[in-house]
Amino acid sequence: MIFFLYAVTVFAWGLSWYGVQLQLGVVAPEVSVFYRFAISAAVMYAFCLVTGRRIDFRPRDHLWVAAQGAFLFGTNFYLVYLGAQYLPSGLVSILFSTVIVMNVAGGALFLHNRLEPRMIVGAIFGIGGITVIFWPELMLFDIHSGGAKGIVLVLCGTASAASGMLISALNQRRGLGVVRTNTMGMVYGSLFFLIYCVAQGAEFRMEWTATYIGSLLFLSVVSTVIAFATYLTLVGRIGPERASYSSVLFPLVALTVSTFMEGFQWTAGAVVGVGCVLIGNLVVLTPPSMVARLRGRTAPAPDISTADPAPEMNQRPPV
Repeated sequence: MIFFLYAVTVFAWGLSWYGVQLQLGVVAPEVSVFYRFAISAAVMYAFCLVTGRRIDFRPRDHLWVAAQGAFLFGTNFYLVYLGAQYLPSGLVSILFSTVIVMNVAGGALFLHNRLEPRMIVGAIFGIGGITVIFWPELMLFDIHSGGAKGIVLVLCGTASAASGMLISALNQRRGLGVVRTNTMGMVYGSLFFLIYCVAQGAEFRMEWTATYIGSLLFLSVVSTVIAFATYLTLVGRIGPERASYSSVLFPLVALTVSTFMEGFQWTAGAVVGVGCVLIGNLVVLTPPSMVARLRGRTAPAPDISTADPAPEMNQRPPV
């Protein structure tokens, strides 16, 4: 069962980046984001009703949940959609995986989490890997060029996601449930983008093709609702640290899809850079206790079915 949950989570998120590429073209990115989270919010709200989860937040709670929705289910995806117009989906997933490092920095600054040496080492690997991958664009950096613009937009979207996850962690510390806050966050995110689309004069058109409709439903239901459910189930069964290793694996799926579907070219720099990013993520996510167990310095790990959920920053899926 754990293997199945891992597989669903990793493949749902790994395939989502190519799904974003399939959304680009006829429908404006902001409209696609609105469609996506309007569908996700409707499904999640129905789930809350069926399971008896009452969304009875106080007015002040709604303000915080609205802020979470704006960053995590709005600005985040809009900027990623914009950046995906200039970069292969596999490289977008690699850039977005730096959310792990941003979460660590945000947790240390605002949640007073302990900043351990391994986190700094992992961040150096991650930033170094990104630098190697995008070295040609960085050497000739011009914000008006496609590659540079895509990098900036995706990184800004990643920072927005990290901000939303930080607010989510604060909401959880205030006793608000994860499922309920994410449900209302999706509601608020879709409402914000409805207002934004109207203000921008965007046309609410629909691309009635199997490609667009299929990718929209996949992103709304599978990559958002189902993957969210399987990830939280993993957190409950094996703990957030081991569940978070999905963040190391999904870029590999995204890069494989990009290679076969978009013709992504693997240069020596890309191989080294991707390797550094994945190693950096692995270093950040591996707690010292697990390293000690692997070295045989502590007792064997307990049954994963009884692992206790822990840090809030790891309880929200990255995509």
